[in-house]
Amino acid sequence: MSEATRPELPDHLSVDPRSPHHVAAVFEHDIGIRFNGKERHDVEEYCISEGWIKVPAGKTLDRKGRPLTIKLKGAVEAFYR
Repeated sequence: MSEATRPELPDHLSVDPRSPHHVAAVFEHDIGIRFNGKERHDVEEYCISEGWIKVPAGKTLDRKGRPLTIKLKGAVEAFYR
């Protein structure tokens, strides 16, 4: 797939369709997140400019049945695979 058909990766992106930061067009492609130099496969949400990612905190769920997340601060890089 060519680079021209891929949308630009946003500064702030969430996998939750209810979030205002969810961009469905981006998820049609395989994206990766590198956090502090290591690729992560469990990222729920990220913000490049603020330097954080949200990842699930084990198997814990919130009262609405969604995974409880924790915010980790560091260098964030998003890319297409």
